[in-house]
Amino acid sequence: MSQDRNRTLGFWRCWALVVGGAIGSAVFIMPSLVAPYGGYGLLSWAAAAGGALFVAMMFANLSRHVTRAGGPYAYAHAAFGDFGGFLVAWGFWISLWTACAGIAIAFIGYAGALIPAIDQSPALGIVSGLLLIWILVGVNIAGVRESGILSLATTILKLIPLIVIGSVGLLFVDVETLPLMNPGTGNSAVLFASAFAITFWTFVGIEAATVPSEDVVDPEKTIPRALVIGTLTIGAVYLLVGFAVMGMIPAEQLAQSASPLADAGIHMAGAWAGIAVSIGALISIIGAFNVTLLAAGQTAMAASRDRVFPKIFEKMSKRDTPTTSFVIVGILSSALLVMSQTRGLVGAYTFVVLISTLTIIIPYAFSSMAGLLLGLHDEAISPTRRRNEAITSIIAFLICMWVIATAGEESAYWTLILIFAGVPVYVAVTRSYSIEDGVIRDEKE
Repeated sequence: MSQDRNRTLGFWRCWALVVGGAIGSAVFIMPSLVAPYGGYGLLSWAAAAGGALFVAMMFANLSRHVTRAGGPYAYAHAAFGDFGGFLVAWGFWISLWTACAGIAIAFIGYAGALIPAIDQSPALGIVSGLLLIWILVGVNIAGVRESGILSLATTILKLIPLIVIGSVGLLFVDVETLPLMNPGTGNSAVLFASAFAITFWTFVGIEAATVPSEDVVDPEKTIPRALVIGTLTIGAVYLLVGFAVMGMIPAEQLAQSASPLADAGIHMAGAWAGIAVSIGALISIIGAFNVTLLAAGQTAMAASRDRVFPKIFEKMSKRDTPTTSFVIVGILSSALLVMSQTRGLVGAYTFVVLISTLTIIIPYAFSSMAGLLLGLHDEAISPTRRRNEAITSIIAFLICMWVIATAGEESAYWTLILIFAGVPVYVAVTRSYSIEDGVIRDEKE
């Protein structure tokens, strides 16, 4: 790819990638998921925001050391070589295309809330999810600029209902409705730890701005600013919304709600507000899908250019986009969407998202250690900055380890299988390139 290519992603579009990549369907259901944890649920959300900020700063440091496209893959490849880079690219790529399927499942659920026919017909639900996938595949094939514009537009639109509920909702908060810090007799430390693992998942996706770095204007400055400011934006929105909703709806009712923000809208202004929130959820989902698809296509393309993914992923269109890579992601996410429907919408969403989030935390951990290694060997920076970067990388790594340790056995089981399934792929790819270069020759010669 040419290094003098036209760079089209400025600060606000990169900020939109960060915010749009993290704020998807999770915020619209998270108040219900943390309600059983009482006040520790909200406290853990604040702690997760702090943890995500360290991860964002870790990626900000890495974006200054490595300016190639690929995000976590490019960082791991620079630090650990081909195989380490492959493992990260493989895990990151799996997390992205499975996330595409999960987001499409969430889209079906919210679309069904507005259009009863979709809710009543599994076939129509699958069709609506497939339409979402392939329309946005087409948008990303059209060009990075078009994808960036869509990300910025959907990010702004999705923030409007969230900010309204979070800010205006404060007027409807009843302090007596707020849950007790510990709602039961469970151990407080265990409650906090479990809730932290759940709430941290809502920040997955903040690394999206690092992936198309070759399309970013002044990436050494733009990407770090977008990462930090975008993560702070996400944290502020989450905490505002979480506090408002948990202060309006009793914890017992909230824990049973499939659409807590819509319920909050109804509480504030009636049925029309619930519809408005549902529309906002759909916009949010579309924006999150677009960012996730962009990252999936660009990551596989970058790995293919470094000869650790099959060559087909680096095939570019006339508009300088990895067309084949996007199509493959579309096929895989479509297949997973169809196959997962046997679990029902909620079961399918939970299963797919758990795998997606855990497979992306592993690349985060690799990136943390890549940041430590690259920072310690960078003689161009001051000793003070080298020390600060090392501390940030170590803290980010420990946060990742904590999330992995509390993610649950089933998700860890399937994640391990999927990660190791990539090893034969790596062997096949590297052997084919070796044969092409004449390193391995037929024994008959």
